[in-house]
Amino acid sequence: MNNNKLNSILQVADLSIGYDDIVIASAISFELQKGELAAIVGVNGIGKSTLLRTIGNFQPKISGSILYEEKDLNTYNELQIASKISVVLTEPIASKNLSVYELLALGRQPYTNWLGKLADDDISIISKSIALLELEPFLDKKCFQLSDGQLQRVLIARALIQDTDIILLDEPTTHLDLYHKVQILKLLKSIAHETNKSILFTSHEIELAIQLCDKMLILDGTNNAFDQPCNLIANNSFDSLFPTDTISFDPNTGSFRIKK
Repeated sequence: MNNNKLNSILQVADLSIGYDDIVIASAISFELQKGELAAIVGVNGIGKSTLLRTIGNFQPKISGSILYEEKDLNTYNELQIASKISVVLTEPIASKNLSVYELLALGRQPYTNWLGKLADDDISIISKSIALLELEPFLDKKCFQLSDGQLQRVLIARALIQDTDIILLDEPTTHLDLYHKVQILKLLKSIAHETNKSILFTSHEIELAIQLCDKMLILDGTNNAFDQPCNLIANNSFDSLFPTDTISFDPNTGSFRIKK
């Protein structure tokens, strides 16, 4: 049997996404392997967040298929999905009055009993994520007391605490400075490689994604190319992202240049 087939965890085929019957993006096909860090990039309004929400079962697809471990996502119930896919969206959280530790502990909800009592294993998983994201100084703070960047790290930690095979993140580096953007993406890459989790995130940080991701999906509304960054560069796939009279892509440096 093909090793890629054994390692494949998410298969998206000929997917059309949008709201009601209004299609935002279509002809989306890609396959995510276990232990990969992958980014969805594209211009504003192209459907990056909508795609992530659709894969995370927050909204229905219009057509096409989403398979998790070769089974249609629609065949899983909500609790099963919560134990397999964790999602960090950009919407404000409704529980900002919770302490940081209380919010983190909610990540174990798919596994705790109906009282929500944490077992030793739950506490151990929470503690590891706290250390990994360096959240010790914030545990007693209320979430509304955190900066945007601090809260982002807490939400990423909660996704790790949920301990799912797939982690979906919508713009995980939005509120961070360059150093912390790089730090978070390098951390996500090491988590994917060391724990065999598959991490898929949307981003405007295309040049960082090129340097750090195993795979990238260029959502452009036509080809929607998905591949390793080096192959995407070789195939000139980044050239279609922006109007060429304003911005050009330099394949030698893997960066964009403004045309003056």
